[in-house]
Amino acid sequence: MATDNAPKVFLSYSHDSQEHKRWVLELATRLRNTGIDSIIDQWSLGPGDDIPHFMERSLAAADRVLMVCTDNYVQKANSGTGGVGYEKMIVTADLMKQINSNKIIPVIRQGGTHNVPTFLQSKYFVDLSRDDEMELEFDNLARAIHGKPLFEAPPISNNPFVPVAETPAEKTGDGVLKVMTLIVTQYESSTSNHIEYELLVKRIGMSRIMLDHFLTEATNQGLIAPEEIMGNLYYVLLPPGRDYAIHHKLIRIF
Repeated sequence: MATDNAPKVFLSYSHDSQEHKRWVLELATRLRNTGIDSIIDQWSLGPGDDIPHFMERSLAAADRVLMVCTDNYVQKANSGTGGVGYEKMIVTADLMKQINSNKIIPVIRQGGTHNVPTFLQSKYFVDLSRDDEMELEFDNLARAIHGKPLFEAPPISNNPFVPVAETPAEKTGDGVLKVMTLIVTQYESSTSNHIEYELLVKRIGMSRIMLDHFLTEATNQGLIAPEEIMGNLYYVLLPPGRDYAIHHKLIRIF
């Protein structure tokens, strides 16, 4: 049973042969077994059902439309004949006004050519015509429908060429900087976001009174926050504190 949040796809194809209809049915079945609610006439239409109404309803409900392209399908779509032509009319009027719409995915099934309907020629297609590349291409198709690409762009690192004018000047004897340097060092060397106060006392190299003073300053600046756990005092490095560490070069960028 499909879950409520499963992506819906409608498979549009031409009834070229019983073999082709069986192949489309197997594709729709495999999509459902991959967490995709596939809609197809073979299990959605029965005697007496209204075909245009089924097409309109299915196209409207679907998140993506798979147009299974064979030579016969492309010819019918381009000439606007038969059921395929009706779907083309709906899709063209409703979706193709949005140039960047990626709702329609052409699926190449004919062997030897990559022909698609004229109004889909600018679309990136999935090639399921070759058995030796079927698994890779089906994986690409399923990932596209789920919105889970195989590769994602890595996060952009900090700009190593920031002008000196944008680099904050450091004050001589800046106690907050010294305290934050130790906190960031402990944060980087630990898997916890909590830095124990007593550890700071042991490693800071300044009087406890001065340490408390600069911890209070750092807290007031929103860089850190005190937190008591089981009677022990800890400090948590906050997002502005992480930004402070980057701007003051307290961590290695690369």
